[in-house]
Amino acid sequence: MKYQLNTEKDAAPLYIQIKNDLKKKIEDGYWKPGDKITSEIELCNYYDVSRITVREAINELVWENYLVRKRAKGTFVLSEKDRQPYQDYSTHIKSHAYEMNEIGKEVKTFHAEINKIQSNRLIAKELEIPEGTEVIQLQRLRGVNNKFPIFFKTYWKYEPYFSLDSKDYYESFYRLLSSHGIKITKIQEYLEAAVPTTEVQGKLNIPEEKPVLKRVRKATNAEENFIEYTECYYVGDNYRYYVHLDLME
Repeated sequence: MKYQLNTEKDAAPLYIQIKNDLKKKIEDGYWKPGDKITSEIELCNYYDVSRITVREAINELVWENYLVRKRAKGTFVLSEKDRQPYQDYSTHIKSHAYEMNEIGKEVKTFHAEINKIQSNRLIAKELEIPEGTEVIQLQRLRGVNNKFPIFFKTYWKYEPYFSLDSKDYYESFYRLLSSHGIKITKIQEYLEAAVPTTEVQGKLNIPEEKPVLKRVRKATNAEENFIEYTECYYVGDNYRYYVHLDLME
């Protein structure tokens, strides 16, 4: 019998639902310390999801010290006394929306504005296209319970199949990309403190002396024929940004 995941648009990400179910199985004693858990392929069938989704759920539990991977053997349950700090790490960065979903808060888009523009030098460089190439600029205000807005500016190369109707960009951006056969597989990000520009002050309704967190993201698909460049601005005293560390074999 397959496990029924919640696929409603406001539900937590699938990998979080799977993580929580696996965690409950461990805490309820379905798997005991030292037990090898079900294989990834069997879990894919059980939850009816991709292997990437299952692996992401397992990564979460490895990070939380519930599981440990053993090369060529499988994934095993750790006892509480065996939960030791990691020695080798890779960085695993979660989106703000995923963080909020995990603690039961819903992120929504208050406003979206889409425009087709010509790329300037910065955007052309980030998207790896000639300066002046037509790109889509998506500006969104997002937040929790109509509070604590975050200002997003996202750019990607224009293609005729992308809608220029702002109403189509209020839901998940990556879900929209998936509908066009584009699956993001690689993301590079950095985070820095910044002085808000006049534009950011207006969008977030803050004074010029208010500090902001600026998160810059560049994302590509496996074929590397699609690039997204995004700048996100958070009001500095409203948000924490979490970086989780995953054990590497």
